[in-house]
Formats: sequence, C-alpha cells, structure tokens
Amino acid sequence: MFTKSLLLSALAAMTAAAPLEDLVPSLPDIGTFTTFEMYSGYLAIPNTSKKLHYLFNSSQRSPSSDPLLIWFNGGPGCSSMLGWSQEHGPYVMDSGTNYFVENEFSWNKFANVLYIESPAGVGYSYCDGVKECSFTDDKSAEDNLTAVLAFFDKFPEFKSNELYISGESYAGIYVPYLTWQID
Repeated sequence: MFTKSLLLSALAAMTAAAPLEDLVPSLPDIGTFTTFEMYSGYLAIPNTSKKLHYLFNSSQRSPSSDPLLIWFNGGPGCSSMLGWSQEHGPYVMDSGTNYFVENEFSWNKFANVLYIESPAGVGYSYCDGVKECSFTDDKSAEDNLTAVLAFFDKFPEFKSNELYISGESYAGIYVPYLTWQID
C-alpha cells in the first residue's frame, strides 16, 4: 500500500537521479561537504574505449534553479582539474602550497559547475591505444557532446537549468566547437 511519504519519495527519485556511486562525500584534509554535493566519475563514449572524467559540484545556493556551467581547460592536454584546484573550485591549492583552503570566490556559490577532462587521455580521462587516443577538434567536439549528454543521463534533474559552456586557453576551440555540435 502506498503512503503519501512513499509516493513523495518515489517522485523525488524520478526527478533527482544523481548517481550515488559517483558521490564524493568528503576529501582528506578538506572534510565532509555540507553546503554542496560533489560527484566524480566517468562519461563513456559509446563504441570506443574512451571515458571522459568529470567532476561535478552542485551549487551552494539553489542547485535546482541555478545555471549549469561546464568548464574545459585547454592545452590541449591540460586537465580541467587545474581550474577546479587552483582557480574557481570550492577549495583551492594556492601556488607553492600543498594544502587546500576554502575559496571564497568559488563559482559553485551561484552555479552548478561541471568540469570535463577532454580529450580522452587528458587528466583522469582515458582511452586504449594510440588510434583511439588521437583526436581532432571535430572529434573532440563530438566526444564532448556525447559526454554532456551522458552527464544529463546521470543527472536528468539539471536538463532544464540554464546552460553555459566556458573554458580557458585551447578551450577557445573546444567551447565553440561543442556549441556548434549542440546547435
């Protein structure tokens, strides 16, 4: 027999499907995350061995209504974890130090931030062999679109949030090429 609370739980599960296996509840020397949720995992590129690593920090303000911002570091070959760990993540490691401090200017104070490490072979992203790890700007854009769609499969609750795509350095190529793929 359904109760009101069971029905509400079932409805909540249908709208918030964040993958618990990717949840990062805490990190050493930082502690437990209490003002936002962090997820880390892989976004598979079908019919290949490619898996693009992602790190997702929900907004500290209003995850359900704040925008989703996707971040790419450039290079090509620079991990997007650099942006997370030294620029605009919730905790940063200042140059010359070996510890994290809370970032008062973190972008996830007002946005849900998705870091994608691209192309495959960069950072924690991986692929098997030289043939699959080679890339062009067009192929990277296709893989990035596939990764974004895989993210929305894992986190359907963010499909209706405003979407912004950003990055630095060679992401000046990644961002417009991905935007062109979306269009």
